Amino acid sequence: MAAKLKKGDKVVVLAGKDKGKEGTITSVDPKAGKAVVEGINIAIRATRQSQTSQGGRIPKAMPIQLSNLAFVDANGKPTRVGFKMEGDKKVRFAKTTGDVIDA
Repeated sequence: MAAKLKKGDKVVVLAGKDKGKEGTITSVDPKAGKAVVEGINIAIRATRQSQTSQGGRIPKAMPIQLSNLAFVDANGKPTRVGFKMEGDKKVRFAKTTGDVIDA
């Protein structure tokens, strides 16, 4: 199945402790069906000190289920993503407005 959400997409969280918050996807794991969103689902992780980095309690964005994320359209509202053929190219489009996401 093609990826409905990709790296760099602006999304809103639909469920969980960060419900309603918006952020940008930094990475996607399609096999696990999860994505890491900047500033969302933050957990404190303890890390050891090394020569390159300071140790301590560091906040880290953890993966969130793709089903709990919705793409934010041009109007700033959550929308579902569909696919359609434009010429000979398959493109994503916002279901609420019909606008093409990636030209």
